[in-house]
Amino acid sequence: MSSSFVLVPGPWMGAWVWEHVTRGLRALGHEAYPITLSGLDDPYADVSDIGPETHVDDVLSVLEKLDLRDAILVGHSYGGLVAAQVADRAPERVVRTVFVEGFLPHDGKSMLNAFPRSQHTSELELITLHRGRWPVPDPEVMADGQDLTLAQARRLAERSVGHPGRTISEPVRMSRPLNRLCASYVVCQMEHFGGLLSADVQSMRDEGFWTFHSLDTGHWPMVSAPREVVSLLDDIAGQRG
Repeated sequence: MSSSFVLVPGPWMGAWVWEHVTRGLRALGHEAYPITLSGLDDPYADVSDIGPETHVDDVLSVLEKLDLRDAILVGHSYGGLVAAQVADRAPERVVRTVFVEGFLPHDGKSMLNAFPRSQHTSELELITLHRGRWPVPDPEVMADGQDLTLAQARRLAERSVGHPGRTISEPVRMSRPLNRLCASYVVCQMEHFGGLLSADVQSMRDEGFWTFHSLDTGHWPMVSAPREVVSLLDDIAGQRG
């Protein structure tokens, strides 16, 4: 059965990062709509007015413009926050939210609240130094232990732009608890080096509306393992009922 996928990228990246996944889903007969969120298409644009709600509105406008119903929202990393908030706002348009190593939103908290206090502080300082943008990591950092070649990581870094800082430093809004979402969580095993998932993700394992899946790759599976991502999303679409 054909499904409509809306693909939300993680930080620093745009619709382009989903290129191979988009092509693969469409080859299987699905509709696939990768999104570039506000502030991620121009590295020199002023992003001072871009906050968490801006990115939520970006995705909501796509759902409304295309009049999508029963859409499957796929959010990678930071994109998980956006996808879940959209599902919270428009449950009549979203049948399932898929977190690909995604951050989970908690009402009144920001993405940076998931970081240790010292890192939280240092990231805020970096955002200030880079005129309101969260800077792109070095390619070596992106590649380290993540199933990417250094050449792949360099291409990612070259195409990436500083992420609007307010979207990760300001609190998100959720009107429903996470366990009310119909969701799937995709764990990328190399990301955890055999360690445990974060406590908030781990707590969702026992929730009836959630399913868990794993991929034997790193944090950027749409680049390191696109065929496996396509296959898994196709399976999730088939099980959505």
